[in-house]
Amino acid sequence: MIDSLAQVPGAAWDACAGGDNPFLCHDFLSALEHSGCVSAQNGWAPRHVVVRDVAGEVLACAPAYLKGHSAGEYVFDHGWAEAYQRAGGAYYPKLITAVPFTPVTGPRLLVRDDLNSAVQTRLKHQLAGALKGLADQAGLSSAHANFVPEIDLHVLHEAGFLHRLGLQYHWNNNRYGDYSDFLGELNSRKRKALNKERREVAGADLSIER
Repeated sequence: MIDSLAQVPGAAWDACAGGDNPFLCHDFLSALEHSGCVSAQNGWAPRHVVVRDVAGEVLACAPAYLKGHSAGEYVFDHGWAEAYQRAGGAYYPKLITAVPFTPVTGPRLLVRDDLNSAVQTRLKHQLAGALKGLADQAGLSSAHANFVPEIDLHVLHEAGFLHRLGLQYHWNNNRYGDYSDFLGELNSRKRKALNKERREVAGADLSIER
């Protein structure tokens, strides 16, 4: 377990994270730490799990955090927290493997893709067991893995995690050439409401820099 991504070379982390999901790359997760968005003071204390071989080479890893609240996860377990506390327990801190402030499904048990499938599976089980072990050793209420793809669900289940279902609404760009094309597919009431909101923003004297 490490408390900063600076303790892992970027190339070694990215060899496990792969190149398909930019939110899992070392640069992105490190930027959250360097900027202070992710910190113990903000309720996101890094507790990343790293598996190395005898030579110290990184074989697998998982982005994990000790959470002092449930904000920034986009998974709403406040009801669980209240019930747990009413029963006399301390729900926070909890352990979570996720990408902060990013409700995007993606791998959480990251393993180097140059290893054979049997080794990859074994390493994923090690990561899942380590996450559960961290929570148990620290006496935490729970360990969570958010926005996990199906390929990792069975590994987490075998480690003792429960499967929780969520619902998301996604917007798709149906080849709209501009915003007017999008508005044209809506009924009159929705078009008026959106145009009103845009006029209010335009009159708010805001400046946006990219």
